[in-house]
Amino acid sequence: MITLHHLEKSQSIRILWLLEELGARYQVKLYDRDAQTRLAPAAYKAVSPLGTAPVITDGDVTLAETNAIADYILDRHDDGRLRPAPGAANRAAYLFWFHTAQGSLQPLLTNKFVMMALTARAPFLARPVAKSLVGALDKAFFGPRLAALLREIETALGKSKWFAGETLTAADIVMGYSMELCAHRGGMTEKDFPNAFRFLKQMREYPSYIRAMEKDGKGTILL
Repeated sequence: MITLHHLEKSQSIRILWLLEELGARYQVKLYDRDAQTRLAPAAYKAVSPLGTAPVITDGDVTLAETNAIADYILDRHDDGRLRPAPGAANRAAYLFWFHTAQGSLQPLLTNKFVMMALTARAPFLARPVAKSLVGALDKAFFGPRLAALLREIETALGKSKWFAGETLTAADIVMGYSMELCAHRGGMTEKDFPNAFRFLKQMREYPSYIRAMEKDGKGTILL
């Protein structure tokens, strides 16, 4: 049976939601972050080959990386409902957003968070220089790329209810965590991105997502 090693306030909420939506048999082991560093505790790092979330164990298998885990679970439990088959009309959209979550969107958000943290934690006298350098990098690279991606998200969600059509797919499940981050610290406002916020509302009201959040018990965003 699959065990999800679930680190609080992390990307592994995606896998918890996926397992709940599929109705798969699984168990979840919860881990709190270190109170000082806010990183994963030693017990979690002893399980995860990368020390990152998410990670699952299943018998002799230990597997990290969100989309690898999602495909592993879908191979065993999905009947085609959450992963459109080759040749399906929504297959290309599904593939694009399923891989955009981890290939483009999450790295941009993570880099922005790291840069903000570095600025905040820089020595007082060095903080103006750090803020200037981080601001220049964000303006030249991260900001424009994220803005372009947010516009693409808004356009896509103006054409369909979910990212790959009118029904939930695994693309929505892996995009969900990143969409929450966009709303909290990625510059995505309800005024400018109403379709994106409509997605967030329907996600938060989705029964399997509600169950996942109840099992998580800590919320999704590390502030």
